[in-house]
Amino acid sequence: MADPRFFDCAGPFTLAKLAEIAEAEIATGQSDAHFDDVSPLQTADAGKISFLDNKLYIDAFEQSAAGACLCEPKFVERAPEGMALLVTSEPYRAYARVAQAFYPQIQPITGIHAAAHVSPSATLGEGCQVDVGAVISDNVEIGAGCRIGANSYIGQGVVLGQGCDVGPNVTIQCALVGKDCVFHPGARIGQDGFGWAPGAVHLKVPQLGRVVIGDGVDIGANACIDRGTGPDTVIGPGSKIDNMVQIGHNVEVGAGCLFPALSGISGSTKIGNYVMMGGAAGLAGHLTIGDGARIAAHSGVMRDVEPGQTVAGSPAMPAKAYWRQIAALRKLVKPKTKKGA
Repeated sequence: MADPRFFDCAGPFTLAKLAEIAEAEIATGQSDAHFDDVSPLQTADAGKISFLDNKLYIDAFEQSAAGACLCEPKFVERAPEGMALLVTSEPYRAYARVAQAFYPQIQPITGIHAAAHVSPSATLGEGCQVDVGAVISDNVEIGAGCRIGANSYIGQGVVLGQGCDVGPNVTIQCALVGKDCVFHPGARIGQDGFGWAPGAVHLKVPQLGRVVIGDGVDIGANACIDRGTGPDTVIGPGSKIDNMVQIGHNVEVGAGCLFPALSGISGSTKIGNYVMMGGAAGLAGHLTIGDGARIAAHSGVMRDVEPGQTVAGSPAMPAKAYWRQIAALRKLVKPKTKKGA
């Protein structure tokens, strides 16, 4: 059970309601049975609903005391006696919907704190919350229902669509942001890109572009997205960017991409839709990464990646070739056994 000091639970819900929320079918159990919270398989009791999404946890599923569980149809016969089952082909996504119902997003508390600074030329939509120490600069436009966290800075001319959640200590400048975006604490958006004309004395190249962020983008704590040099840096709708990710100037990211922690994208690289990167992967500049490509953790990508291709290693190569090379190297270094031993 989530700590009530930090999270407010909206339960209970009936099994029928949970099936509706999860977009799942009731396989076993009474539709009017009530469940008051979500919980892992290992710690759940009869009042909790859990989920099974990985066969590695089948033992925990078989021994669980959870009153209800989301699972694939193939696991129904493995369930403990008396457990209510909601079946779906995508139990993890179903669990996400259920958990959101029990713990809905906190709505902004309308009002501007007395210790915040809001420029007279800024415009805020209805129902916005501006916390202590926040600064909203000249000519900023903020849509309805946004929250600006403590000590965050919204620079001159920035536009935020409705329903954005800006955590504490965030900096946003030179940016146009869509609706329903989330900026976790310490995110930095729209600062200078790394642009220098090298020489005996390196000359700064002015960064005159913007950061343009689509709807529903989630940007993690201490992530940095540089503004463009002249072209814009673009983050497509629905993309999710983890903590401490660096995105350089002029990068173009498509829709629905996933970039986990410590990954980095160098300037002017173009990334298609629904690209997934592993943790600490790095992309060189001026590359093209095709739609649906997958980049393994710790990879160093120095060449273009074709749509749908999976690459691994540094320098990155097709994943199957990489793992064949690793297998061959292991054979080369394998200790030889003495004859007759």
